[in-house]
This record gives sequence, C-alpha cells and structure tokens, in this order.
Amino acid sequence: MRIPIHLLLGAFLLISIAACTGGTQKTLPILGAREPVTKDVDGQTVTDTVYHRIPDFQLLNQDSVLITNRTFDNSVYIANFFFTHCPSICPTMQRNLLKVYEQYKGDERVRFLSHSIDFRHDSPAVLKAYAEKLGVTNDQWQFVTGSKADIYSLADAYMVYTKEDSNAPGGYDHSGYFLLVDHDKHIRGAYDGTDDAQLQLLFDELEILLSEYK
Repeated sequence: MRIPIHLLLGAFLLISIAACTGGTQKTLPILGAREPVTKDVDGQTVTDTVYHRIPDFQLLNQDSVLITNRTFDNSVYIANFFFTHCPSICPTMQRNLLKVYEQYKGDERVRFLSHSIDFRHDSPAVLKAYAEKLGVTNDQWQFVTGSKADIYSLADAYMVYTKEDSNAPGGYDHSGYFLLVDHDKHIRGAYDGTDDAQLQLLFDELEILLSEYK
C-alpha cells in the first residue's frame, strides 16, 4: 500500500533536528498543504505560515453521544477509516490499532478515533458491539458514524481515500492508514495499518510527538 502522492507532496520532507541536552531531539513534519499569509503588525508586513489541519466536526459515537473535535483537545490522537463488516484490510488494521490502544490504555495523552464509512449499516449500536468484541473498554477510543457527506469530507481532510464501490469487498473501498494528529489538529504522520514495520514506526513516532508536550 502506497501513501497517496498528494500526501507526500504536502509533507515537509526534511525532519528538523534541534539541539538539546545530551544529544539531539527529532521532531515530526506537519503533513499537508501550507500557505503563507501576510499581515500588518505595527506598520511592518509579517508573513506567517498556515498549515493544513483537521476541520471542526460533530459525529455520533458508539454510545449515541455527539462528539466533536474538542473531544480531542489536549491529546494527540490516531485516526483511521473502516467499516465493521469489512472482509479485507479492516480486521488487520483494527487488531494492529488495538495494540497501540493496549499500550496506552488509561493514558489520557493519547486517544483514538475510528470513522465508519458505512453510513447505512454502522449505527451506534453496531459500533458499540464491534468495539466491545474488539476489546475496547473505555472512552479513550471513539468509534463514530455520520452522514456520507460528513464522513467522506473528513476523509478528504485526513488525505485518505474512501469510496462506495459495489465491486469492492463489502461494498466500500478505502485506504488503510493510521493518521497521527497533534494538539493543534495537524497531521504529523501516516502509517500503513496492515504493515508490522509501519506499526512499529507509529509507536516510535508517537513517543516523539508526545515529547513535544512534556
């Protein structure tokens, strides 16, 4: 599975290295488009950079509770897109994400957000049963549903592919990426959720991101 070209083109390709006591500290790039914005400050023209970020949202979770982007304030979170009766990549993806959840269970610095792309079948009750069967026992991991427009536009914001496709297994086609999102709702990493090496990279880079908030 390849990272979409628009995701690669939008990334900062260089990892910045900052000096710190006893060595160097790596920081993660901010992925996605960025644009310069100029403004006048005390008579001088100042240029700031505006980075791509996840927009505000409101979705229904597995407990039939509306959650928003504010639910994830002051946490980093890992997002993905799936559907509960997916016969292809989703079982592997969700088992792998469960490994990260189990490692950080009870750690409020890290949260999880799985968006169902099956807006017809995956009701809150279905999502609840799915989460319980998977082994999720607290609200640290949210499973959400919404209208087709809401979910699919969010997939675009996360820069991943989702599509209804009657020829695809289960009737939907989608990317299998985990997206690592920071406190400012910037995407800081994208990882193939079906690949063990990519999962280890997520573990490693999650720690790097958390170190920014110490």
